[in-house]
Amino acid sequence: MTTTITAPATLAEALPRIRAVLAEFVPGTGARDLAFEHPDELIRSLADAGFGRLRVPVEFGGFDVDLPTLFALLAEAGQADSNIPQIWRGHFTTTEILRAETDPVVREHWLRRVGAGAVFGNAQSEPSALVAEAALAEGESTGWGVTTTKARLDADGVRVVSGTKFYSTGARFADFIRAAVVDDEGTRGFVVIPARHPGVTHADDWDGIGQRQTGSGTTYFVDVPVEEHGDIGRYKESLRGLDSFVQIVHLANLTGIARGIVAETADIVRARTRTSLHALTQHATEDPDILSVVGTLETRRLTAETLLRHAAEQLEAAHAAGDEAAYARAYLDTSAAQIAVIEAVLDAATRAFDAGGSSTVRNSVHLDRHWRNARTLASHNPVIYKPRVLGNFVVNGVAPVPGYYRQRPSAADPVESVDDAAAADLDGAR
Repeated sequence: MTTTITAPATLAEALPRIRAVLAEFVPGTGARDLAFEHPDELIRSLADAGFGRLRVPVEFGGFDVDLPTLFALLAEAGQADSNIPQIWRGHFTTTEILRAETDPVVREHWLRRVGAGAVFGNAQSEPSALVAEAALAEGESTGWGVTTTKARLDADGVRVVSGTKFYSTGARFADFIRAAVVDDEGTRGFVVIPARHPGVTHADDWDGIGQRQTGSGTTYFVDVPVEEHGDIGRYKESLRGLDSFVQIVHLANLTGIARGIVAETADIVRARTRTSLHALTQHATEDPDILSVVGTLETRRLTAETLLRHAAEQLEAAHAAGDEAAYARAYLDTSAAQIAVIEAVLDAATRAFDAGGSSTVRNSVHLDRHWRNARTLASHNPVIYKPRVLGNFVVNGVAPVPGYYRQRPSAADPVESVDDAAAADLDGAR
């Protein structure tokens, strides 16, 4: 007998179900990390609970939450398992593109699919060796923005995609993939392809020190057909604020990690049965030095939470204003938040061990995963460049140019060549 899962009709119905699934992630998070085990069934349960519909407009079957609400929920997900926000990052990025899609037919077609429960994955960046080889062949000094994945017409006149992608986060969990491609004329763009087509191979070869269950390895495409209405995000108007959006997803995830560090460290302290020779008390819960460590962790959590909320509100305000100055301001504030949140969470992930002693370095405690996951997230869209970007604006008034805009035309002037977000910040890769 087959059990039919009824999709939640409202946000009020969806939230308890979403949170119930998130609670199911928690007990096995550390064990899955050690075993490199993917949470396939739990991700599907999250989709069935309506998680992927959060930003879809109500008329297309979604809940149309604002950005502060979305990122707050992603922080909840990050506390349960930091792989979750990253797995869904490509999906929510695609939803943002579709919300601003300039073609109304394409917009409605895909937002209705997402509103019905479809999940998107990402296939944007390519293996560095392929990019370097292609750049050399094209006489370029760098592989930045080079796309080798091809979209072409086959013998039957069907448009198909072939190529290799890396950092294809979430693709193995998805129904559809948003892929960056180039056609025979050299025009670049995004296309939607089916994730379960026989021509799609998901290689489980992501070997990062953290975020191990995100499916961020290699994906191979061999003559995979482009879906009907499969060209999306062709113009700048569909990509406004996207540089900030993709980074704030990471900030939400890091905030969730900070919450997890505080909660787990407090549990470790409560469970301690011995302390150090030099401790002022033999009860860890009364030890002022240990309590000071936990207090410091709490300040790091508050830093992350506050900056996440500010960045989310700034991007929401930029959407309301709709002008480039507002989007630039949101990007600058997001960059500043990125710097401070990364510093705070990495510091917390290191200090947490001081509250537990040598037993906390055991694999069975799983406390190390927080540093590894935070360090991995901090390595996307490299933070070392952001202080210079901010300083250049403060001193010289030079606002950053959105990476997703590079060589993309406006909808009012569609004759220029179309580039893809592979030319965006490295952050867009995952």
